[in-house]
Amino acid sequence: MLTETFTLSNGNEIPKIGFGTWKLHAAAAKEKVLEAIEVGYRHIDTAQAYGNEEAVGEAIKASKISRDDLFITTKLAAEIKDYAGAVQAIDDSLKKIKLESLDLMLIHSPKPWAYFQEEDHYFEGNCAAWQALEEAYEAGKIRAIGVSNFEIIDLENLLQHCKIKPMVNQVLAHIGQTLVEVIDYSQKNGLLVEAYSPIAHGAMLNSKTITTLAQKYQVSIPQLAIRYCLQLDLLPLPKTGNKKHMENNADVDFTISERDMLKLKGVVSDFDYGKDNDTPVFRKVLGK
Repeated sequence: MLTETFTLSNGNEIPKIGFGTWKLHAAAAKEKVLEAIEVGYRHIDTAQAYGNEEAVGEAIKASKISRDDLFITTKLAAEIKDYAGAVQAIDDSLKKIKLESLDLMLIHSPKPWAYFQEEDHYFEGNCAAWQALEEAYEAGKIRAIGVSNFEIIDLENLLQHCKIKPMVNQVLAHIGQTLVEVIDYSQKNGLLVEAYSPIAHGAMLNSKTITTLAQKYQVSIPQLAIRYCLQLDLLPLPKTGNKKHMENNADVDFTISERDMLKLKGVVSDFDYGKDNDTPVFRKVLGK
């Protein structure tokens, strides 16, 4: 599966499974990204907010894999909602990762994290940041541009005012939290939907339906969860610091039947994200 790709609306190919680096602090990120590349991952996902762009860049440089064979994503910090700030931040990411161009850059959130649950959608600020991404795309600094955590109203704002349509929307998506309306709207408008936290930080481990189906297909729960995303045409971004888990997460060459996909779509999770319950996106899911 690590060699298969989706095709973005601009014709660029993107590996179907990415390696997430959230909470991989700089001290460990280089080693873990190198391990992921050794396993066969070619799609690495980082962000300005993760504080590990430099470490990801070091791993890319240390890797024996050609730069052209890697797909590197980063994200514009959620707090940047002005044109000048976005222009500077884009250049900062390129310098930190030490690349002439990035494969994909996203606006990390339509709202600054401190105000994620408030009503203001920062429409003007997102358009200003998007203009900076459009110009970087046209200049060849970024090969594809998109967004993350955008709801339908946020996407409508960009689609009504942007010159270049977003190519990706990266959202929290996993069994028990599939965001059907946002996913459908994104896909109908030509955006590839990426699924972060596809294993839900263990939130699905207590589900009898998921456990039973994993046993039926003789796979692990993470494998079932990742395959579920792929069959919805979502691009999963599993993250782990364990090399064996990296290998397991990529070994998803099986098919879930339509009947069992319906069962999984009907799963209601208890949404216990453990120590991550207070993260803005998870807190919103929990209704806190």
